[in-house]
Amino acid sequence: MTLDVAAVVVTFNRADKLGRVLDDVLAQERPVDRVVVVDNASTDHTAEVLARYADHPKIEIMVLPENTGGAGGFATGMARAYEQGADVVWIMDDDCYPHPGAVGALLHGHAAAEDRMGMRLPFACSVVQWSNGDICEMNNAEPTWDWAKLLVHGQQNVLVNSCSFVSVLFPRWAITQFGLPLREYFIWFDDQEYTRRLIAAGPGVQVLNSTVTHDLGVNRGVNFGDVNDGNMWKFEYGVRNEASYRWHREDPFAAARFAQRLWQGLAGGNVPWRLRKRLAKKFVEGIRFDPQPTFPRTVL
Repeated sequence: MTLDVAAVVVTFNRADKLGRVLDDVLAQERPVDRVVVVDNASTDHTAEVLARYADHPKIEIMVLPENTGGAGGFATGMARAYEQGADVVWIMDDDCYPHPGAVGALLHGHAAAEDRMGMRLPFACSVVQWSNGDICEMNNAEPTWDWAKLLVHGQQNVLVNSCSFVSVLFPRWAITQFGLPLREYFIWFDDQEYTRRLIAAGPGVQVLNSTVTHDLGVNRGVNFGDVNDGNMWKFEYGVRNEASYRWHREDPFAAARFAQRLWQGLAGGNVPWRLRKRLAKKFVEGIRFDPQPTFPRTVL
């Protein structure tokens, strides 16, 4: 059976990188069948870049009237690919450069892992490298306790509980069963919430010979000690979203452990008290914040 593979790229004000992302997606050794580009109301020259692809037979461009964040963009693009009949949806950011065999390796690795495990697996993700070839600290997948279960049988696959939205493949059935990413999250922790939601059906798999490069300025993961006035808005979303997840999807003890980790990070970074107070308010907001999954329309 030949799978219909749709790539989804979400972009906002990264015109200088978007063209390379799209070119790399279109140059895959295992060609994708379509590409859905979601422009989150960019204000730079993204429109000029996308104009070069307007007549490409595989590309559909969706320009949103307002910025819905990564979460809203992926929910929109995944719903569109699903409604077009895609068997699998491969998603990534607008600064992710997939290496030539990335999607082919994901498809092969996912199928091999399912065969060995004797069950359906809800997602497959790539290894994300930084620009110098090191692992990208922002995008490390979270391994399961038995992560090497497939590796010991000669597969280039390891089992994971969650991953980032930088090159991850979702089979159609997983979207049908579990719905779309939470649009209301806007950014940060939307990928963690979604992939953790999906592992109710079984673990995900990271395919070690599927690689992409994430073109970040600095190779550093999320650290609450880095909070400052310039990046505060992102951390506010992150704290609200993770507090919501820990409280509503895990338990109050998990939320308390997150609060402790948050406080220790802020204190360790000597973050100003006025910013700590703002994040404390966002934590409380997260306890009241409980968005629910939405589902794409079924193709008739």
